[in-house]
Amino acid sequence: MNYLAKLAQLFFFAATLTLSFTGISFADEGAATYKPFILAESTQQSLTDATNTVSKKLKQAGFSIVGQYSPYKNTTILVITNDALKSIAGQSELGSFGVAQRVSLTQINDEVQISFTNPIYMAHVYRMTEDLSSIESQLSSALGNQKAYGPETGLAKADLRSYQYKWLMPHFSDTLDLASYPSQAMAIKEINALFDKKQSGVEKVYQIDIPNKEETIIGVNMTGTNGNDCSGDEYIMSRIDFKKIKSTGHLPYEVVISEGNVYALPAEFRIAINFPDLSMMGDNSFMSIMCAPDAIQAALTTAVGGELE
Repeated sequence: MNYLAKLAQLFFFAATLTLSFTGISFADEGAATYKPFILAESTQQSLTDATNTVSKKLKQAGFSIVGQYSPYKNTTILVITNDALKSIAGQSELGSFGVAQRVSLTQINDEVQISFTNPIYMAHVYRMTEDLSSIESQLSSALGNQKAYGPETGLAKADLRSYQYKWLMPHFSDTLDLASYPSQAMAIKEINALFDKKQSGVEKVYQIDIPNKEETIIGVNMTGTNGNDCSGDEYIMSRIDFKKIKSTGHLPYEVVISEGNVYALPAEFRIAINFPDLSMMGDNSFMSIMCAPDAIQAALTTAVGGELE
């Protein structure tokens, strides 16, 4: 991409973020509002001990840990699901994105922050048939619930179910078409073989098959091909996850395979749903990761055997 084209892209993305952000209807009067993450507790345990403790509690609460990884230093993410989540995920067109919840452990100085994605928030963002309040209750009972966090003010159900940065930005349904295979079985076989090769800085973290549908979701660790590759999770999070309580549970990114077709959410949507109040410009802003949408799409496309345009 030449300099002028890139400059135009940066200006367009920045402008739409600004215009759209001002149009987001936070906290509709009288309506319940939600935030993307819940802080369960902070502990003095080591990261290893805290991870073991949390894993045991999750299993006792009936959750399966389908993936565990450390995207960067001092962090551990547990990806969990259960039969109820799988069943509900299969009831809506793109419900696969809500089948996995994430529990994150982030060491900050001498404390480990234990948090989880807010199932109710995610259920509305992913337009699921149920609000997953029962899942939220299970996680809160198992791990604790000190407070919801993310943006300073939460978003109402209606805003989440129609979420976008309003003007020209992608909706939830505006997925990225990454690749296509003749069958679901071939797609899963070929893509897993490609993930084993760890191409384009993308590694598999977990896989969940959706019951009663030819559909599978695979979560990925995006390491980037080098430290300056802005598809990398650490590159992105080092710039936008700057608040005192960390939003580590934003990760991992996902790809969905449905009847042989492979798609993902555009970064302009996938990042924004978890960081809806980032400023447009300056340090720790969307402008600091302007390269991420194109880089993420290219890395995922290569990783699943698609063709770059």
